[in-house]
Amino acid sequence: MHDAPLRAVAIIPARLQSSRLPRKALADICGLPMVVHVERRCRLAASLSAVYVATDSPEIRDVVVAHGGEVIMTSPAHPTGTDRIAEVAANLACDIVVNVQGDEALVRPEHIDAGVQALREDPRLHVSILVNPFRTSHSPSDIKTVVDERMNVLYFSRSDIPSSARTADPEMLKAYHVVAFRKPFLLEYARWPQGRLERIEYNEYLRILEKGHQIRAVLVESTAVSVDTEEDLRIVRERMATDSLWLQYRARSSRDPGLPSHTEVRA
Repeated sequence: MHDAPLRAVAIIPARLQSSRLPRKALADICGLPMVVHVERRCRLAASLSAVYVATDSPEIRDVVVAHGGEVIMTSPAHPTGTDRIAEVAANLACDIVVNVQGDEALVRPEHIDAGVQALREDPRLHVSILVNPFRTSHSPSDIKTVVDERMNVLYFSRSDIPSSARTADPEMLKAYHVVAFRKPFLLEYARWPQGRLERIEYNEYLRILEKGHQIRAVLVESTAVSVDTEEDLRIVRERMATDSLWLQYRARSSRDPGLPSHTEVRA
């Protein structure tokens, strides 16, 4: 008799007032708000039993619900998306919680499945994060990652790592912010104070490494762009227009109720 697979859910943290691109969660991409694209694409992942948007914004809640999504309201006091998803996860019946950032509008369901599978295959592993090859230099909005021979993360940085000081143009890995946690570890981690390196790099996953825990990097081939700037938004709109997944779920979108114009952000 085989054990039942661990139950995995996705939680999408979304807030209205992001620092670099305010109201980006509701930015219009091919006629749908960005956070709705993320929610729809998560639903296509075979490994997930449920998908929730976690927000403190009634406006985001109303938009997601109008498009058929499930929303759980959270405290407005959370300093990071991880803190927000931990509040939600504490009350969910699940084994694995996948944090899918609300600005990953081009996230692929098979990549979510790969992150979940890493935890299902290795009972010693508490966290996995997706990474993809990356060659853009001097891009501080992108989190670069270095790994050991077993694909465990050694460090995250906004600087270019490994360094090009002695080796010209070394290939880098970029963190693709789809992070799967075992629920008990997520709840423990969210209670820890911020770490020194986390405060320097503005990346909360360094808190895990500073405590001596492993994060498994799962390599995928992806051209997904996290939307942090108006230029990112322009690129995502352009790519979405011919995206194969969008062609699958846009038929349903055409039956959604129209949204008032104030829910849209246009660059």
